[in-house]
Amino acid sequence: MENHKQEIIGASAIIIAAILWGFDGVVLTPRLYNLDVGFVVFMLHLVPFVLMNLFLFKEYKKIKNFNKIDFIVLFGIAILGGAIGTLAIVKALFLVHFDHLSVIVLLQKLQPIFAITLAAVFLKEKIRSRFIFWALLAIISSYFLTFGFRKPNLTEDVELIQAALWALVAAFSFGSATVLGKKALTRLPYYTTNFFRFGFTALLMLIYVLVVGKLGEIQNVTPTNWLFFFIIAITTGSGAIFLFYFGLNKVKAIVSTICELFFPISAILFDYLINHRTLSLIQWLSAAIMILAVVEISYKRKKIR
Repeated sequence: MENHKQEIIGASAIIIAAILWGFDGVVLTPRLYNLDVGFVVFMLHLVPFVLMNLFLFKEYKKIKNFNKIDFIVLFGIAILGGAIGTLAIVKALFLVHFDHLSVIVLLQKLQPIFAITLAAVFLKEKIRSRFIFWALLAIISSYFLTFGFRKPNLTEDVELIQAALWALVAAFSFGSATVLGKKALTRLPYYTTNFFRFGFTALLMLIYVLVVGKLGEIQNVTPTNWLFFFIIAITTGSGAIFLFYFGLNKVKAIVSTICELFFPISAILFDYLINHRTLSLIQWLSAAIMILAVVEISYKRKKIR
């Protein structure tokens, strides 16, 4: 009974986090389009990390107890889920200029395909025909989700094509980071993992903006930009990540996958309510098939291996 209660609490936390991310992808982050992408990602991690220090400053003492694997896993999460993943999705959202936001968000749900493929490549886990079938179905559906029945025009659709590719990079990175996050939670509390995820990512992105010469972008930050940075930091940034890792520690992988579907569902809803945009019939069907394939892959994961 107690385990069931904990699963409900964990699932609810992931659902709330997913809805917040849907809101962020459609409403918040695209409003920062006037700034450099790398600088935006740096600030999206620096501001939450500074706020976390007000409450979690004692976490620094735990560094002395970290072993080599802990550092590798945490830096892996920071590089993939923090730096590369966030750079890719922010770049994708900026490229579409508030158009096709639902499509870009939905494409991220291909994460399990990348996670299982990576496990096969690096961990030598066996991939069976069932996985190949559902993975191909998901990938084909993602094409129709993006372009419908029409053939993409390399001139007119160049930004949409680039955005879709960046969204796939984000799916790969976030999928890999989720696997590493599960690994981290076997040794570290969710709040410790979250604290160092943001800290290490902020450090990595600071190095990045210094190397590319974009730290001076801070002069272009408007009062509205600052407002959005703080809103994201408290809600869809650190707040949602805290909820996600809290929930991830209490539920099975399939439950987490299903709960995360509230991310694209909420994004579609927010895109319609706020931007008055909706998917075409073929895009709706493609989205449904892609989500079904992703759930099937996650549900049968142990059997597929």
